[in-house]
Amino acid sequence: MANQEIYVRGATDTEARGPFTMEQLVSLVEAGQVTAETYFYDAATEQWLEVGGNPEMKAKLWPEKKKMGFKQKEFKVVSDEKADSAPPITVQQFLAAAEGKTEDTKGKKDKNVIMMEVAIWGTRSTAAISILSAIALILPNIDAVMSLDVAKILEKPFIILGLVDAGIGLLLLLGVISLYPFVRFRAVFGLGFLGFLFMTQGQLTPMIAIAAGSTGLYFCTIFLSYIPLAVAALLGLGGMAMLATLSYS
Repeated sequence: MANQEIYVRGATDTEARGPFTMEQLVSLVEAGQVTAETYFYDAATEQWLEVGGNPEMKAKLWPEKKKMGFKQKEFKVVSDEKADSAPPITVQQFLAAAEGKTEDTKGKKDKNVIMMEVAIWGTRSTAAISILSAIALILPNIDAVMSLDVAKILEKPFIILGLVDAGIGLLLLLGVISLYPFVRFRAVFGLGFLGFLFMTQGQLTPMIAIAAGSTGLYFCTIFLSYIPLAVAALLGLGGMAMLATLSYS
């Protein structure tokens, strides 16, 4: 489990967060972002289980500390006039400091929180790229799809691949991020098979479009920083939008 990609979500969350490594989950526990009641996706059972109910994860995230005994010692309170005169910190000030909204904490937002926010945008970008890919692949044969002619649909592998992409996009919008391994396979397949197909037919522009779209799709599932994710998202959306435009024309 140390090298496994782990996805987590709260009991009432509609979107999962991740993927995280075990070391990143330890940091999230320390930051209070993951508790024993948080759910994680167990690939073995294909179910969402509570973190606290898994002995292995519980031992790694909340290791038992050896109890050490100390002699009780009397401490004398040292009076500090400056401390006594300082106003107490309010709950609003504490929350503002945690969110990096005060002068002292501005620009010091928790990295784990940023990673989770980037992961959410990565999921949305991946969904948008998949839907654009579906439009690009289905659009040239939309008549067969609208007529629900199964025979014609089966004769057109691009339609089937487009329907798969549409399903991926909708599931990702619903927060089913356990599809990430399949999305990466789809991206590699598009780059290899479709790119080779366009190249053998001498269609250079569609080949470049599918290469850009597939590359962006793949890296949107990996990056956990805003700038690399933005580059991958623009590359993927631009490539699939170009492919859709070429299909329409």
